[in-house]
Amino acid sequence: MVRKQNSDGMISTIELGRAVKRRRHELGLSLRDVADKTEVSASTLSRIENGTGKPDADNIARLTDWLDMPIDRVMSKRGENEVEPVVYYPHEATPEIVEAHLRADKNLSDDTAKALSELFRVAYSQFSEKK
Repeated sequence: MVRKQNSDGMISTIELGRAVKRRRHELGLSLRDVADKTEVSASTLSRIENGTGKPDADNIARLTDWLDMPIDRVMSKRGENEVEPVVYYPHEATPEIVEAHLRADKNLSDDTAKALSELFRVAYSQFSEKK
């Protein structure tokens, strides 16, 4: 199955929005809380989470910094036959690393990669030892 390419630009707003929303929920924060921490307005955050916003470079940098995520993670793929590089930092949690690998798998649709990463995230949180 061929994955759809994002032709709207270099940044996948959908991926960025999913990551912000997931982290915000994990930390139990409101949009206002994240806005205060990132200096990105709550209304802009809402649009990014919903996939309708087009953040500027400063907001992208602020959000990826808050997420502690390499900016490469939200970059759009360029060509249909290109394999998305898997980029992560050693300090990233295992679920984020697994998600990056699933998203890079050209044999998985976006929806399948997302579903598998969520399944792994749930299983990981249930079976991993909390320190």
